[in-house]
Amino acid sequence: MHNIVRPWISPPKYDISELTLEQIFSDSLTDTPCVYLNKEREVYIATEMCVQYLESSVDSIVIRDDDHNPIGMIGGYDLLNYIRANPTSNSQYETKVQEIMFKDLLIVEKMITFQDLMDKWKASRRAFAITPNSFQGYSPISARKMLEVGIRCKTNTCISSMPKKKMITFQPDDSLRTIVELMFKHNTRKILLEFSDQFISDRLILKEISKILKFNPDVDNFLDIQINQVELENVAVIKEDLNIRQLCTMMYEMDHPYVVYKDISITPWDVCNVLMTERIAESYELESEKTICPHCGKNIDV
Repeated sequence: MHNIVRPWISPPKYDISELTLEQIFSDSLTDTPCVYLNKEREVYIATEMCVQYLESSVDSIVIRDDDHNPIGMIGGYDLLNYIRANPTSNSQYETKVQEIMFKDLLIVEKMITFQDLMDKWKASRRAFAITPNSFQGYSPISARKMLEVGIRCKTNTCISSMPKKKMITFQPDDSLRTIVELMFKHNTRKILLEFSDQFISDRLILKEISKILKFNPDVDNFLDIQINQVELENVAVIKEDLNIRQLCTMMYEMDHPYVVYKDISITPWDVCNVLMTERIAESYELESEKTICPHCGKNIDV
């Protein structure tokens, strides 16, 4: 059995940064609906929802007004920033999400280029946007969704050639206050436990706070909790120097993508930065024993 490649055996390649979201994703751009929360709902509900959705294809909660118009967003950054100043249980129940949401929600059209989107994300430090879909609503676009692009990117670029960044670590006797301050100081959502493959993230901190609200509401100050009381997660340690396509395939299958290769830690945001310098080819099909006549469109036996 022979594999016959269609006439475009060597499809043209394009700089990913110059392509529009519509060109990159086609119909899959609006596959996922946003997760919404009314502006009048309490912060504790947003905390619980972010435990479920952070680092997924949704990643942030879209806040809507009473007419269902999107007016802001709330994610781990916003909740932790609020908790820094209001680390009590009462504050979670007494404050509305509209009071702490990020108001400059990025709404983009499908014709925006990846370069322009990245510029906006870097300016706001929020790798999240929404785009109108055909269901009179919106669909989310996050750094994680860009892993789909990396899976289709045929490149020899490997992890070892990715920019290295300092690995931020914490000690096993640190408090949540220390952890949260480290996150804001270094503008990171994940921090490794020193000399281990375990890490803490904004999602895991919110998960702990959500548990306290349910089972131990008498805790006076969330930030006084010692990190050794918090359930950590293991980072995926990679032994092989994978290329971008292999890396993105692996990360896409993770619920909460985060990997380490030697002294390089990688999140979906790091992949986004690499994709800015990569190229992507138009897809083509392999057919077995048959090809299609370009004139009549019928199958031709080979």
